[in-house]
Amino acid sequence: MRQPFYIDLEEARATLAEIGIDLTVKQLKRAADPDATGRRKLPFFVDPIDKRLKIERGTLLEIYTRCQVQAENSAHINPASIRNSFDPSP
Repeated sequence: MRQPFYIDLEEARATLAEIGIDLTVKQLKRAADPDATGRRKLPFFVDPIDKRLKIERGTLLEIYTRCQVQAENSAHINPASIRNSFDPSP
């Protein structure tokens, strides 16, 4: 089992930028803040020691990976469906 690695908002923004997801501070803050029902879009939590929002780095990346897989699986044309559609090279 891997050790959890917790990051704050700015580190989360940098982590997402590394994979091509460029968000503004305001966009990420909106995803981290609770909505009217008290739920967050992303699973940030308030660190009990420094009282700042944190998220586990692997969880954040896994969310984006799962969204990508779900998009590929629900598309009419996806990588799996086109792998065998081209004629093999002679």
